[in-house]
Amino acid sequence: MSTTAALAAPSADGRFEVMTIERRELRPDDVAIDIAYAGICHSDIHTVREEWGGASFPLVPGHEIAGVVSAVGPEVTRCAVGDRVGVGCMVGSCGECAQCRDGHENFCERKTVWTYGDEDVDGTMTQGGYAQQVVVGERFVLRVPDSIGLDAAAPLLCAGITVYTPLKRWGARAGAQVAVVGMGGLGHMAVKIAAAMGAEVTVLSQGLSKEVDGRRFGASDYRATSDPATFEDLRGRFDLVLSTVSADLDLAAHLSLVKPFGAFVSVGLPPDPQQLPFFALVDGDKVLAGSNIGGIALTQEMLDFCAEHGIAAEIETISADQVDEAYDRVVKSDVRYRFVIDTATIRTP
Repeated sequence: MSTTAALAAPSADGRFEVMTIERRELRPDDVAIDIAYAGICHSDIHTVREEWGGASFPLVPGHEIAGVVSAVGPEVTRCAVGDRVGVGCMVGSCGECAQCRDGHENFCERKTVWTYGDEDVDGTMTQGGYAQQVVVGERFVLRVPDSIGLDAAAPLLCAGITVYTPLKRWGARAGAQVAVVGMGGLGHMAVKIAAAMGAEVTVLSQGLSKEVDGRRFGASDYRATSDPATFEDLRGRFDLVLSTVSADLDLAAHLSLVKPFGAFVSVGLPPDPQQLPFFALVDGDKVLAGSNIGGIALTQEMLDFCAEHGIAAEIETISADQVDEAYDRVVKSDVRYRFVIDTATIRTP
C-alpha cells in the first residue's frame, strides 16, 4: 500500500479533516495519478450529508479529478508518466457484460464501482479525489487535451459528461431549439455545449441575475420561470428541454414548452416524488426521460469536443480549508459556477 494526504469528512455533520489514507499498490493495469485539482459536485454534498442515504465514514469525496500520471503498471498501454489525465464518477466495472461492451460502463450489469463511498471488488471502500494521489485502472483514465487547463478540466469529468450525453442523444444540433433549466454548475456547461453543437439555446432560470453570463456562454434568450408569461410566450417552442436542477418542477408547465415529438430530459434528482402529467405527454407524443453521466468513450469524446470548441468550466479555485464554506455556498447557489480544490493545499499536520 502507498499513502497520500486527503481531505475527509469524519461524519455527516463534521467538518473536513486532513488525514492520511491508503491507496493500493499498482496492479498490472493500474495508473497512479498525482492529483492537481478536484471539483466539488453537489452530489458530493448530498453524499457526505447523507441526504441520499447512509455513508461510510471517514469519507473522501470527489469524482471530478484532474492531474498528471506519476506511475503505470506493466500492462498499461494508453498512459505514460507525465500525461495529463482525468478521472470521473466511476473507477471500475466488469468490462465483459453487454453494457460494458457497448461503452456504458455506468450501467454495468454486474457492478459499476463508483469513485468514492463504494465497495470495490476487493472489499475495500473507494475514496475519491479530495486527495493528492489516486490509483485507478487504465480503462477509467481519460486524456485531458493540452488546450484545457487541469483546473478548468476537472468539472468536465462529471458536469461536462452529465449534460453532453443527453444533449447528444436527444438532438442538440444545428437548427434545434434547446432550453436549459437552471444556470448552475451543470446548467452553464449545458449552455456552452449545446451552443457549440449548433443549437439555439434559451436559459430558463428562476430569475434574471445570471442573464449576462448566460448570453456570454452562448444563449440567445434568457427567461425567468418565476414570470408566468414565460410559459405562455414559449409554449411549444423547444425540441429539447434539459433540466439541470434538483428541485421540484411543474412538469406539466415545462412539458408545455416542448414541441410535438420533442423531449423533456432531467439530469437533476428532485428530492420528492413527482406527479406524472400523462396528458401533457400524450398531447404531442412527447418524451419524458432521465440521463445518467456517460461511458468512458463518450466522456473522452466530450473532452475532445470541449477542446475543439474552446469550452471549459467556469471555476472558483479554493484551498482545502475553504471546503466546508464552499459546501454551504453551493447549497445557497453562491458560486459561479464550480468550486475546484487546489489539492496542493491538502497537507497533513
